[in-house]
Amino acid sequence: MTAAAPPQAASQRPAPAPARIRRPAVPAILAVVLIGLLALGVLVSASNGAFAIPLGDIVASIAHKLGLGGAPVEGTGEGVLWNIRFPRVVLGLLVGACLACAGTLMQGMFGNPLAEPGIIGVSSGAAVGAVAAIAFGLTFAGNWTISLCAFIAGLATVSVVYLMSRSGGRTEVVTLVLTGVAVNGLAGALIGLFIFYADNDEITAITFWQMGSLSQATWPKILAVLPLAAVGLMTAPRYARRLDLLSLGERSARHLGVDVERLRLHLIVIVALLTGAAVAVSGVIGFIGLVVPHLLRMAAGPGHRALLPLSTMGGAAVIVWADLAARTVAAPAEIPLGILTALVGSPFFFWLLRRTRRHQGGWA
Repeated sequence: MTAAAPPQAASQRPAPAPARIRRPAVPAILAVVLIGLLALGVLVSASNGAFAIPLGDIVASIAHKLGLGGAPVEGTGEGVLWNIRFPRVVLGLLVGACLACAGTLMQGMFGNPLAEPGIIGVSSGAAVGAVAAIAFGLTFAGNWTISLCAFIAGLATVSVVYLMSRSGGRTEVVTLVLTGVAVNGLAGALIGLFIFYADNDEITAITFWQMGSLSQATWPKILAVLPLAAVGLMTAPRYARRLDLLSLGERSARHLGVDVERLRLHLIVIVALLTGAAVAVSGVIGFIGLVVPHLLRMAAGPGHRALLPLSTMGGAAVIVWADLAARTVAAPAEIPLGILTALVGSPFFFWLLRRTRRHQGGWA
């Protein structure tokens, strides 16, 4: 017969758990901040330049176009705003969004924060196509020839890298990276060969294209790249959960039902579409796909459901502000956008490399 419990024991209840302090939703806060930076960047970029346009006139012109009242900008300002400034801003939004989203997918696919779209040869392959079109004077597609050649060459390069790194029905990450390095080296040699046989005018055009710029932005170019960008940007979030599972390791992801090989193939195709479309209309703009996703990953965490849209917005905002700086810092001259992003991105890459080596052992 068991002893009866003391009278005070029956009245005792577990101590209530302390009230849970809810931390602010960091991704939501970041989204609001990025949207604000993006909207402000669009207005400031459209306002500043050789022909200054007041912000109030820009807002009134936009409202007028939307049928919400307002009035067009007086004189030549309306034409400058809608035929020069806004095409450049919108193209910058698309290019930045594509590069940053592609970088996020690459880092998730390789499981390494040092990965970026150029590692599988998309950018260098697109550069070879564009340089070849300039050096050989190709005009089969009119004003679209260079962009078309760049896009096709970028997709072809990715296909070659993937096929060469595939063995026994599988593609190893290390083999994919090393193959991309080799293809990038070959692409650099081909570009040098084309430059060697080009004349002075062609060399000038090749050099300017390799430095990256949005100065040739037009509404037709935007309409050409918009479908590809829309397909890539709308498809990428569908892979967020599988990317999160892949971050646990390939073996764990397979046990959880992820077809790793098919996932990798799909991601490579999306990255090729996004990067090829961006490079074809803007030239080579580096470090956006490396810097933006990693900064946002450190701030918002590794979950791709939030990281993909945040990186897309962040890349668009960075390009808009960087292009504004490229146009105004050395006015009336214009600094090539690719040079400006490299000047800022290179020191960040060195810091990121040291940080990654200290915490993770580098490319382990």
